[in-house]
Amino acid sequence: MKRRKFITLLGSAAAWPLAARAQQPAMPVVGFIHILSAENVPHMVAAFHQGLREAGLVEGQNLGIEYRWAEGHYDRLPNLTADLVGRQVAVIAATGGEPSPQIAQAATQTIPIVFTANGDPVRDGLVASLSRPGGNATGITIFGGGAVTKRLQLLHEIAPRAGTIAYLLNPSNPNAEIEMRAAQSAATSLGQQMAVVSASSEGELDAGFAAMARLGAGALLVASDTFFTWQRAKLAALAERHRIPTMYYLREFAHAGGLMTYGNSLTEVYRLVGLYVARILRGEKPANLPVVQSTKFEFVINLKTAKALGLDVPISMQLLADEVIE
Repeated sequence: MKRRKFITLLGSAAAWPLAARAQQPAMPVVGFIHILSAENVPHMVAAFHQGLREAGLVEGQNLGIEYRWAEGHYDRLPNLTADLVGRQVAVIAATGGEPSPQIAQAATQTIPIVFTANGDPVRDGLVASLSRPGGNATGITIFGGGAVTKRLQLLHEIAPRAGTIAYLLNPSNPNAEIEMRAAQSAATSLGQQMAVVSASSEGELDAGFAAMARLGAGALLVASDTFFTWQRAKLAALAERHRIPTMYYLREFAHAGGLMTYGNSLTEVYRLVGLYVARILRGEKPANLPVVQSTKFEFVINLKTAKALGLDVPISMQLLADEVIE
């Protein structure tokens, strides 16, 4: 074989793998945005990956993920979301609750969005209806007044002589008033007085607990809010310092030293987000994927905190719990 002909053939052979790779579809990239930081929610990210894996998608193998963390600063969300839109990701997972879904929807009407919402997605304008979202967004919501009522009932059971129950809310949360009304209705049905205390910054938490002391509050119910999740260790420490039995809405609070929690399983919520992202990547439209109302609840008691507060937790209540922290 002549040298020139051999070199030509060799060059053609070397080009074959490159041509084959060029013909393969590009790996889809998902944008994952969260109000908190990666260190705060590792179990939620793991659950998101689990949902993807159940649908055959693995990060780094057949899927890319761009993470964006607001680290508790809501004002960072618009720029972080705009960056993902500019990168033309295939799907945006807008997580952490409000206002992440609303900011994502304001940033794009074309890129599919899978959200986690603490409120009512229909009332908030995220979707046309729960069964037929109709736009480019769908997701999972943990909205519901029933859980608030259950939290107050459990708190009343462990602190029946509380007299006044304080209710801590973040006035910046668009769902604050709805949940507050549910809490007030539940308190009235139990014959309890309720005092509403507001806090939307770390400094206001200290002032809020001082106000509870002045009001003579004998127990505390903390509203569902991402800011409170961010500050859960501080909340637990303040509640123990002021010796006030407190009920929270996520198990993460109990693991940070909070007395009791009753609410949705966020690992289940994020697993469902992963599944929905995968379904959209496979060709389904968010307009046709119903918003899922999470129905898996968890009740957690921290007996160490109860002991520090001088509380006896009835055995009957411990048997109801999904987890008891010794």
